Amino acid sequence: MENAEEKDTEVKAPSVVDRYYTRWYRADLKGKSCEDHCILQHSNRLCVVTLADTHPILQEGRTIKSINYQISNGCSRLKNKVSGKSKRGGQFLTDFAPLCRITCTDETEYTIYSCIRGRLLEVNENILETPSLLLEKPSTDGYIAVILPKFEESKSITENLLSREQFESLVSKRTVAQSQPS
Repeated sequence: MENAEEKDTEVKAPSVVDRYYTRWYRADLKGKSCEDHCILQHSNRLCVVTLADTHPILQEGRTIKSINYQISNGCSRLKNKVSGKSKRGGQFLTDFAPLCRITCTDETEYTIYSCIRGRLLEVNENILETPSLLLEKPSTDGYIAVILPKFEESKSITENLLSREQFESLVSKRTVAQSQPS
């Protein structure tokens, strides 16, 4: 039987995300309060776009009705096909390129943006069949898309993003502001 002292010194191993990725954030996207996105940047430059824990979809027990990668009549992120070592053929995205639209059962609709410039490598088709992955595992199985920034831009790609510390500071200020009576 373990004693209390051993239990306190037991260190939980970091998750795969915490070990191999740096978290970056884009807060209040397009001026919409709390519509925060998280970009997981791997040491190999790949960036995974996910929802930040503070995004309204992950709050208030919402249920997802549909996820649509069809951005416009002529543009579907599902038709993105890349090939070869240089990932030719991937759609090029700007910072504010829409990746998908998520509609909740309460009919609220959210557009998820790329947040960074780069080539779209893949979208997560698994969330189309199992939307609950987005709610249950937003940083892993419920990711939105994978983007590869241009090599020459890979260092500057995070200039417009918030570090984890900056984001946590912003969220705590936001929480204080929301709790004060108007």
